[in-house]
Amino acid sequence: MAQFTNQAQLSYNNAVINSNVAVGEVLDVLSADKTAVTNTYTPGGDVTYVISAINAGATPVSGITVSDNLGAYTFGETTLYPLTYKDGSARLYINGVLQAAPTVVVGPPLVFSDITLPANSNMVLIYEANVTAFAPLGETDSIINTATVTGGGISTPLTVTETITPVAEPVLTITKSISPVPVAENGVVTYTFVIRNSGNAPADASANVTLTDTFLPVLSNLTVVLDGVELAEGTGYTYAITEGDFATVPGVITVPAATYTQDPVTGVWSVTPGVTTLTVSGTI
Repeated sequence: MAQFTNQAQLSYNNAVINSNVAVGEVLDVLSADKTAVTNTYTPGGDVTYVISAINAGATPVSGITVSDNLGAYTFGETTLYPLTYKDGSARLYINGVLQAAPTVVVGPPLVFSDITLPANSNMVLIYEANVTAFAPLGETDSIINTATVTGGGISTPLTVTETITPVAEPVLTITKSISPVPVAENGVVTYTFVIRNSGNAPADASANVTLTDTFLPVLSNLTVVLDGVELAEGTGYTYAITEGDFATVPGVITVPAATYTQDPVTGVWSVTPGVTTLTVSGTI
């Protein structure tokens, strides 16, 4: 809702008289909002955005354009975009009825155009964006995405913003190796388990990380070491020597969060996983 003022002048006999200042008001009939279906994102994942608009006026609003900045932020002397439009994902609904897809310019910025909103109606524009390598991934980071609705005689552009944050959770992977190869009968073999965390949150004791394995051939005289510290059977791990079933006690294994580094030239984020190593040695 915008106010405007107007003042007149009256001239006579070389005199000028100003009128009072009249104040008017333009009633905004178009309103808009923007939301993300989920308020978190993952590296390389998808984000679904919903832009809704209401025309409360008695006449149609045509020529509407929606421009999305795809989360643009300044990096040095350039602009980076943590989001990119997922081609063909746009869906436009008027009063709940699916319409022909709007004209799309992928950009950046992403632009949807040639939209008409009838009198006393509502619009829902749904589209998806992919998370790019320029998206920050730290636990306190975010993508601030702004869209602007213009055209159709709209006196003041409507700006709508949505903020999403990286998923704050550990993301674990595990690799296993054996040494030596080959191993002599009745010799000692060592299994090495490397657990990596590419997530922005540590896998602490509350995550109840548990590693299980079945050693065939069965091992005897086990030595179990977690990041250089030997674990005791019962408090650190359990082992059924008859079947070869091995398991760490839930919560004994913890894995630190990853660290993230932004290339000072390209702006691309790289991930250095947090690492925890477990070794199990025994006689075959």
